[in-house]
Amino acid sequence: MKIIIWIFSLFLIATASYASDVSITIDDFHLDGGPLLGPETKDKRILAALKKHGIQAALFVAAKNLSETPASNKRLPYWDRAGHIIANHTFSHLNCDTTAFEVYTRDILKAERLLNGYSNFQKIFRFPMLKEGETAEKRDLVRAFLAQHRYKTGYVTIDASDWYINSRLIEKLEQDSEADLKPYRDFYLKHIWERSQFYDALAKNVIGHEVKHTLLIHHNLLNALFLEDLINMYASKDWRIINASDAFSDPIYTAKPQIVPAGESLIWALAKQTGKFETILRYPGESEEYEKPEMDRLGL
Repeated sequence: MKIIIWIFSLFLIATASYASDVSITIDDFHLDGGPLLGPETKDKRILAALKKHGIQAALFVAAKNLSETPASNKRLPYWDRAGHIIANHTFSHLNCDTTAFEVYTRDILKAERLLNGYSNFQKIFRFPMLKEGETAEKRDLVRAFLAQHRYKTGYVTIDASDWYINSRLIEKLEQDSEADLKPYRDFYLKHIWERSQFYDALAKNVIGHEVKHTLLIHHNLLNALFLEDLINMYASKDWRIINASDAFSDPIYTAKPQIVPAGESLIWALAKQTGKFETILRYPGESEEYEKPEMDRLGL
């Protein structure tokens, strides 16, 4: 293990001197209840942070939330009018690896029928949980379906576990409504920066040049509280936040990694395809199991 850590440390040092471009992409638009902030307040804060910095995000919508939570249906037009990309994340937030092809593709079209009336709807599809098929046959069938319906894949290059940090924060606030938020903010920013460095270094070693990154975060309390801090953190590291439409124009997003099971970060998948990075590629790429020990240790 020490040898692996040493090798990857050299790998990071070799690439860390270069700043990169990163865009904000947000999954699971869902204005549910919860502690500290009301649903609309959470949404307004996320939108305000993006507006303040002139950032166009991509919002991947699991369309069932529009019918199940009235606040989501009410607030989505604000994202549309602000110029953010509205994109497809299935209707039911299905896992491609455990769902029959026919069911999965019907669910994609069901979501499209609810989203295509928005002026900024674009045919960009993101696989929920970044799972793209457990077999080569299903992977290729879904890719052919998406091509037939003129969808681009809304790949993630920088994957992370903000959703897990958010769940821990909510659990804490339900126990203590006056809990100190700073340790959660600090852990979150450290986590995102570590994952950004990892995937950026991996991209430069696999592809040989910089890419326009897509960062995956979620529409949740954590980002309602700390998206502004996240944006400022990237600026402090001399990373440039670009519009999602600019990021998706990078040719890297036309790649079709030939791995099984298919999915994870696009950079992870391309690295896996080479067979050269097995010592530093964990599966799944991001999971609560990786962050839990440190959060437990810190009492978060």
